[in-house]
Amino acid sequence: MNGDLPEDSHLRRYRDIIPEWSRFVAASTTAPPDVLRTNTLYVTGEELQTRLERRGVALRSLPWEDLFSTSESGLGRSLEHWLGWFYLQEATQTLPVVALDPRPGEAVLDLCAAPGGKTSQIAARMENCGLLVANEPSGRRHPALLANLNRLGVLNCTVTAYRGESFPGRERFDRILVDAPCSAEGTLRKDPSMRTGATPKTIERLARLQRRLLIRAFDLLRPGGVLVYSTCTFAPEENEAAVAALLEARDAAVEPVVLPVRGAPGITTWDDSSYPDDVSRCVRIYPHHIDSGGGFVARVVRRGA
Repeated sequence: MNGDLPEDSHLRRYRDIIPEWSRFVAASTTAPPDVLRTNTLYVTGEELQTRLERRGVALRSLPWEDLFSTSESGLGRSLEHWLGWFYLQEATQTLPVVALDPRPGEAVLDLCAAPGGKTSQIAARMENCGLLVANEPSGRRHPALLANLNRLGVLNCTVTAYRGESFPGRERFDRILVDAPCSAEGTLRKDPSMRTGATPKTIERLARLQRRLLIRAFDLLRPGGVLVYSTCTFAPEENEAAVAALLEARDAAVEPVVLPVRGAPGITTWDDSSYPDDVSRCVRIYPHHIDSGGGFVARVVRRGA
């Protein structure tokens, strides 16, 4: 399958909206490099690099979040991994937390938290100071979430198990991350089965859930609070359409997403649908942009002082 997408791939419907289609296909049909995100609660990027390079591990530094790319395999079994010095994470998947920009002392909610990569990244940016709520409705995913938070030394976090679309309480958060369940088309480099794309029925089912998650998350924000919505899929129905639905339902404003990498703007038309111009402030990340997986990031603010 390397070198091209399957003839029956649903991904071919994106040909007109993905720039540099041939580069997209070429990148999508090769395996991605492993990427290590330094756990700055324990070590600096320089300390991690020095430690691993002394053991003969070749690393290439990426220009954000103390990330390192490597062709070395098996690092998930290394002593440094079990000590919590790093987390193996696709480079694209670190970008939603960069857009969220959490600060020490804030109240932050990660509404769809397992397996904990983004939660631990938030904690590191908060320097373990403030309130961090990691919500994961699936009990089967709690062991991995709790194990990662423990291994990575996250101390300011409480774990809950509510359905995200009905998360209870009167707490108002400064920042909320909705890394929503999605059709995962952007994981096609590490999961070749995704190169066929998602079916329309799957996309439609997930889009309904994503809109409910966004509405509830927005209602949990304090005035002036920031919500970041992210997926790892290419489907406009799960990306721009979900943001457009939030803008129609609530007094929300889309802010430009500022990232340290190349991306493409959100689209404002798809098939017979049109979205508000503000949706173009969202960012689409394709595999050929940063040699990683695909994704979508939107940054929304609740109006008010």
